[in-house]
Amino acid sequence: MLNHFKEWYEKLPSYLKIPSVKYYGGSFIILLSILCVMSFVTHIWLGFVFLFWLCLFAILGYFSIQHISKKIHEYAIDLAYKIRKGEQDAYLKMPIGMILYDVNENITWINPYLQKKLQRQDVIGISLKELNERLYYQVKRQIQTNKENDIFTHIDKKYQVIVHPDIRMIYLTDITEYASIEEKYHEEQIVFGQIFLDNFSEISQSLNDRRKSNLNNFVTNQLSSWAIHHNIFMKRVDEDRFIAFLNRKSLETLEKEKFDIMDKIRETTAKQNFPLTVSMGFSYADKNNNDVKYPEIASYAQANLDLALGRGGDQVVVRSQNEDARFYGGKSNPMEKRTRVRARMVSQALKDLMEEASEIIVMGHQFPDMDAIGACLGIRRIANMNQKKSWIVTNEEQYSHDIHKLMDVIQEKQDIRDDIISPEEALEKLTPNTLVILVDVSRPVIAASPEVLEQANKIVVIDHHRRNQDFPRNPVLVYIEPYASSTGELITELFEYQNDYVESIQPIEATAMLGGIIVDTRNFTLRTGSRTFDAASYLKSVGADTILIQRLLKENVETYLLRSHLLNSLILLDNNIGIVQGEEDNPYPTVVAAQTADMMLSMENIDASFVVTKREDGRIGISGRSLGNKNVQIVMEKMGGGGHLSNAATQLSDTTIEEAVIQLKEVISELGNDIDL
Repeated sequence: MLNHFKEWYEKLPSYLKIPSVKYYGGSFIILLSILCVMSFVTHIWLGFVFLFWLCLFAILGYFSIQHISKKIHEYAIDLAYKIRKGEQDAYLKMPIGMILYDVNENITWINPYLQKKLQRQDVIGISLKELNERLYYQVKRQIQTNKENDIFTHIDKKYQVIVHPDIRMIYLTDITEYASIEEKYHEEQIVFGQIFLDNFSEISQSLNDRRKSNLNNFVTNQLSSWAIHHNIFMKRVDEDRFIAFLNRKSLETLEKEKFDIMDKIRETTAKQNFPLTVSMGFSYADKNNNDVKYPEIASYAQANLDLALGRGGDQVVVRSQNEDARFYGGKSNPMEKRTRVRARMVSQALKDLMEEASEIIVMGHQFPDMDAIGACLGIRRIANMNQKKSWIVTNEEQYSHDIHKLMDVIQEKQDIRDDIISPEEALEKLTPNTLVILVDVSRPVIAASPEVLEQANKIVVIDHHRRNQDFPRNPVLVYIEPYASSTGELITELFEYQNDYVESIQPIEATAMLGGIIVDTRNFTLRTGSRTFDAASYLKSVGADTILIQRLLKENVETYLLRSHLLNSLILLDNNIGIVQGEEDNPYPTVVAAQTADMMLSMENIDASFVVTKREDGRIGISGRSLGNKNVQIVMEKMGGGGHLSNAATQLSDTTIEEAVIQLKEVISELGNDIDL
């Protein structure tokens, strides 16, 4: 009996076995049983009548439940069939590509939609890489980085790639329409531009009215035609300045052409013996910035133009707020634009800033050379002329051989010796009203004390290197002249307009500054102008000791042997470029690498030289030099450094010498003929 009941119970539909149904159903049956008993107690015939109807109700309920269960079962089967058929139809017909692959990355199934789009029939069993190499590497990268929503382009379609490595399934959704809308939005973004004729005023002063008018008409016609051709609205706002409005599509076209209008104007005017150069700055809204503020974009365009001019002009800088700058042009040596008037104005501004400051901190770059130390001594002397206390920040552990000898001589001068402090002492002396003057460098990251620059409120930058996008925040005075031979030359000119009745420049200071000029010009053979000789003449007249300079710059035997050892690894590339490298476990002094690069230029068939060595601080250093017909600066900039067209360097972290050499060769190969001047 019990077994029959169990069998009957097992056959009941699952929804009748739900606890709530059992409880309510059981309670109802118990209630009916009680009513039946009470009916028999009241009257026996009443009990039989109630029992009859109860049995009839039970029989009808049983058959009703059976009928409902059958219908529900049939409905469930039909629904399951429709779902499975819908899934199959979706896999086969819906506009989403699907690829199933095995542990060996071979394709086990692909839906017809994607098979048709890829225009491949026999794909089962082949590897993902064989199916499409670009898709294969995107899938591998997405699995490694856990980054979704990669875009895969095939023929004229764009697909969003989503990978589920747990089930080895790849989904590709056609987003071509959305991508085209996004691309159109990107192309129509507003771009602000600032265009400046670098030396128009200087050239105009030497021309008669007719030639000046012809030059003005030529430049205006060239720029106007160029603007119309590239869908640019351009407006002249001054005799040497224009503003421009364009879209991103036009800007991308200009970048592909590398702003060849600069070369056209410079080359054409050079034939008339008055080479005119053009500088430009362009900016636009960041890609993910939905709150577009046009005044900010315009200010970034001006900042980019300032950066182009700070690098010597004759170039274009393109950058939004949070992007790295892209440089175009800059192949010509910068024209001399500074005048005695500007030197006097800078000198007066520097004097005013010194008078307002409570004290002055001067610093050069890490691993200082003769020009950095000489420039620091020169600024310290100007501060003394204005009766202001100043300190020079250096790190004794970073001195090279010649700087050690110079500092030994300086130690004999107690007044100078007491004003030389370490970076830690400089931080202690820093106050809100301290004026920090950065010389011979404009990148905070390689300054003698980046921490001091970070906390300083007032910063002055005096440098002769091309300005980099890495620059101190809101400097109160910037004096950057890439044409100058050295920072010492710039500072020497400032002495003419300072108060010398207190105390004039001392011989050791003049000696250090002249030594910096001699080192940076390689004995007056590179980057030397008439003002360079004027500065050298002045320094000699106030006591610069050329014999002492020769002693300071004398090499010891070890340095000479190190250079000779490095030259044993010389590799000659095409286009007359030489590369030497040191050993992975043998650090070389920075000056040795620089001297080796200079020495290589004296060899035949070498127009540009690069020396890759491990520095004493553990980083990999690369020194680049050229004779002026190769642009080593753009090579070093692409590797995170900077400098001049013919003198540049960079430092790399977390890499090896072999990797650095490979990277250097790749950059040189990528630049191709762009490295030629």
